[in-house]
Amino acid sequence: MSDARSAYAASGVDYDALDHAKREAVAAARATSALALARGARIDDASRGESALVLEIGSETLSFVVEGLGTKSLIGTAVEAEGGDGRYDAIAYDAVAAIVNDLICVGALPVVVNAYFATGDAAWYGRGDRLGQLVRGWERACRDAGAVWGGGESPSLPGLVSPDHLELAGSAIGRIPDGARPILGDRLAAGDEIVLVDSSGLHANGATLARTVAARLPQGYATRLDSGASYGAALLEPTLLYAGLVEALVSQQVPVSYLSHVTGHGFRKLMRADKPLTYAIETLPQVPEVLAFLVQQLGLDAREAYGTFNMGAGLAVYSAAGSGEQVVAAARELGLRAHVAGQVEAGPRQVLLRQLGVTYADDELSLR
Repeated sequence: MSDARSAYAASGVDYDALDHAKREAVAAARATSALALARGARIDDASRGESALVLEIGSETLSFVVEGLGTKSLIGTAVEAEGGDGRYDAIAYDAVAAIVNDLICVGALPVVVNAYFATGDAAWYGRGDRLGQLVRGWERACRDAGAVWGGGESPSLPGLVSPDHLELAGSAIGRIPDGARPILGDRLAAGDEIVLVDSSGLHANGATLARTVAARLPQGYATRLDSGASYGAALLEPTLLYAGLVEALVSQQVPVSYLSHVTGHGFRKLMRADKPLTYAIETLPQVPEVLAFLVQQLGLDAREAYGTFNMGAGLAVYSAAGSGEQVVAAARELGLRAHVAGQVEAGPRQVLLRQLGVTYADDELSLR
């Protein structure tokens, strides 16, 4: 992983440093959990280090998450500057998907999503149809997720955010459905099947490396891929939302033991659960054209590529032995492609990509 890590670090995204900061914050946050009792609530500390916090208030089990889009909005601005469509509707959709896809991984369904739109100059909104695209995309994503758009914050931050740029982030509250339990990995066991649900492309992670590549290309984002699509348009393909799939799995009582949103850290995220188990992947999804192009341009080998990008898998669903095809069928009903890709095995905490002869060891993902 050294070359991929150094490429990211050189571009300003050092996951080793970020993960260290995350572990420090999680430890400090856990020390505040008891304060919830005075408000009639209880924090489920087993959710610390998962993709969303779980808490109980009365008879309700809720979840909460804050998530940012990262630098993908810079791609839209750059495509627009080259005479293309900035696709701010797609970028807004990406932001909601990043938030919601984290929230649902604890088994919660989104109820409210709030927005954070930060600019360096309020005049940003007045250029073309930027504001209209942004609002329409955020609303459409909320509708697709089945969530209310509750409100948000839209600061102008001159000196902190460039006048030409936009930062997107947000938060969400979710609810664990009646009769269900949070999905936190306690039921994860050897023999469980691993279903990989396809991504649509870059999703919301890897944008900084994608921008690095664009800067090297003579035609920038207008570079044509083999399919004829432009590099910029392919990067701006909206992230897939998986809330409907989780809702279907809960309603059909499919025995799901864990969920992992495949984002930063790539396939290393398959061992996010805090358990000494081996995650063996036998068959890999088809790699989206834009990710294959990125890997080729960056000169990454298979180990680096699958430890950096989603490589065609947006969500991993772990379910009891023999139930994986139920997950695949539920995904198909929603227009999502998925396949039973492997299984959980007894053994040390690691990810095995058997087709490629690649192993990610325990110390290559540490979020707690």
